[in-house]
Amino acid sequence: MGSAGVTPVRKPAAITAAEFETIMLEGLPQAKAMGVRVDVLEHGFCRARLPVTDFMIRPGGTISGPTLFAMADLALYGAVLSIIGAVPLAVTSQMSINFLRKPGLVDLIAESRILRAGKRLAFGDVTLYSDGDAEPVAHASGSYAIPSPKVAP
Repeated sequence: MGSAGVTPVRKPAAITAAEFETIMLEGLPQAKAMGVRVDVLEHGFCRARLPVTDFMIRPGGTISGPTLFAMADLALYGAVLSIIGAVPLAVTSQMSINFLRKPGLVDLIAESRILRAGKRLAFGDVTLYSDGDAEPVAHASGSYAIPSPKVAP
């Protein structure tokens, strides 16, 4: 906890939203095909947006679970890279998701925050929303393995 009236100094993100989008679009063909966009990338935080298409809808008129999971994973990847920089070989080591309620058929928003980042692992959580709705549709938590500098390109 900081002193009263003192605003904590925020570190700058290690990469920009545009740099992350380039990494994502060049290295993750699925993200490119889905049309994912990054709204915000700050140190330890990523907000990504997915325009929902018929391709993502499952029986019952809802967004498929794999689509929600993919967005959670992608947002966590962005938050990790916002801290460690352009290290494309950082990979998911664990992720779990809880589906909370039926999402609307509008843009899907994923907000990810890093809870702890060490030298080899980063841990975070992701909350997914339907655009325009404050109630979450899913919550995920996960970790990313960070390659040693000898392995990173």
